[in-house]
Amino acid sequence: MDWRGILASSGLPDVLAAYDARVVGTFPLGLDVAGSDVDIVCHAPDAKAFAHELWARFAQSEHFALRQWTQGERAVIAQFSICDLPLEVFGAPVPVAMQAGWRHFEVERRLLALGGVAFHAAVREVRRSGVKTEPAFAQVLGLAGDPYARLFELASARDSQLRGTLAQAGFA
Repeated sequence: MDWRGILASSGLPDVLAAYDARVVGTFPLGLDVAGSDVDIVCHAPDAKAFAHELWARFAQSEHFALRQWTQGERAVIAQFSICDLPLEVFGAPVPVAMQAGWRHFEVERRLLALGGVAFHAAVREVRRSGVKTEPAFAQVLGLAGDPYARLFELASARDSQLRGTLAQAGFA
């Protein structure tokens, strides 16, 4: 599936440009499986305006749903499909570079680059068995505990530390 082409022709990147929108997750990492959606994280300091923008532009899209967390950072999440491509747009008042979704994506990207083809294949194989992305990384790396917390911790690691984690898991 040409997810980049679908996104470009949808106008979504233009709509979200003011929100520092960044595509994260399985598609840009080459780890998408059947049923994967394209995840987009955004900096949305005004949740009401962000939700209104998404509603105005995409409410007529297939499978459109919009919700907002009622506690904490009051994030807005929109889900819909364009040309049979499922999308999830996440907007929070926290700058994108500080959001967990972005930090997970960045460390996953780094691990894949450092771990090479064998590591990528191992994570992809676990993903194909139905495991979500962060748990798949944690499983392949042999990380105990909450996989989301463990990946968030690794996001601050230097490349040398990530190489050590990869080596302990047999990907030297």
